[in-house]
Amino acid sequence: MMGKHISHSCIIRLHQAAASKSKVKGSQGQFPLTQNVTVVEGGTAILTCRVDQNDNTSLQWSNPAQQTLYFDDKKALRDNRIELVRASWHELSISVSDVSLSDEGQYTCSLFTMPVKTSKAYLTVLGVPEKPQISGFSSPVMEGDLMQLTCKTSGSKPAADIRWFKNDKEIKDVKYLKEEDANRKTFTVSSTLDFRVDRSDDGVAVICRVDHESLNATPQVAMQVLEIHYTPSVKIIPSTPFPQEGQALTLTCESKGKPLPEPVLWTKDGAELPDPDRMVVSGRELNILFLNKTDNGTYRCEATNTIGQSSAEYVLIVHDPNSLAGQNGPDHALIGGIVAVVVFVTLCSIFLLGRYLARHKGTYLTNEAKGAEDAPDADTAIINAEGSQVNAEEKKEYFI
Repeated sequence: MMGKHISHSCIIRLHQAAASKSKVKGSQGQFPLTQNVTVVEGGTAILTCRVDQNDNTSLQWSNPAQQTLYFDDKKALRDNRIELVRASWHELSISVSDVSLSDEGQYTCSLFTMPVKTSKAYLTVLGVPEKPQISGFSSPVMEGDLMQLTCKTSGSKPAADIRWFKNDKEIKDVKYLKEEDANRKTFTVSSTLDFRVDRSDDGVAVICRVDHESLNATPQVAMQVLEIHYTPSVKIIPSTPFPQEGQALTLTCESKGKPLPEPVLWTKDGAELPDPDRMVVSGRELNILFLNKTDNGTYRCEATNTIGQSSAEYVLIVHDPNSLAGQNGPDHALIGGIVAVVVFVTLCSIFLLGRYLARHKGTYLTNEAKGAEDAPDADTAIINAEGSQVNAEEKKEYFI
């Protein structure tokens, strides 16, 4: 797996030397310490073995096949991918570059005391999933058709996860399949998405995303932009809400469809346009010059593409400018109503004032007295009246 190792006799001599060294020093309290390592395929693994207290006892790393990789600082296996990182009485660290799936397994660090003490470290190699591919799309797709898309990726270890997104919204109802690859180490995973398309799906990006721990939180994605063909939708937009005699009118036929319908067909009351000189079609627009009452009727715009046909209608009523002006002038009925209210309020006020005065009667005395009409002149009549006022009968006059 990792190349040829040094001769067996050399390793025996090294082991004997290490054992004799440990007998001299005595190393019963020592114990090697290691840690499991996980690395992405193609990356570099660092295997470290430490001893807290060491009295010059040798350390050794060996691979899952029990081949010695390093004995202290001496390289034992001819594999250019394996290098010494650090060698001391307290530590032996080595690196394995360009790691492959075959390098996975249990590595052993040995401390040559009497007896020899060992510690295990498991090297896990992650298989990187290949860039996903989406299949099953054939352009174009007709509105209403059932679409089935499949996303597949191989080489993942452990098996990768596949997720679907449409308009940045995840789709949960999908099928998932996992199969072991021929090497019996990695997996091929696939996911199938089924849905019925409509016109709103045209131009939408469907994304297949592969998540895996080997990708360092940067998922791999594949994208498929949908192309949906559908029948046209049509509506007519007039240039003014109140067409008047003598004015011009433009009717715009707004049509949407895929393929885009071009051109459009204009008719009036189910027949061709009656006055081509005044009714001019320009693209999607119908321009009617100098409107008159004969233009009244139902105008129809029809749009057709390879998928189907659709139409819209507009009922034209040409208005008299004078009637529209009257509608825009003062509201005489409203003014008459206001005047009637003012008159009614005035009459009510006069009636109430009269009733008030009738309830408050007043009296006054006149200067008339008996015999006053016999006085020779007015001055005498007044003097006589004043003199006899005490005994005279008071005349009362009432006012209403």
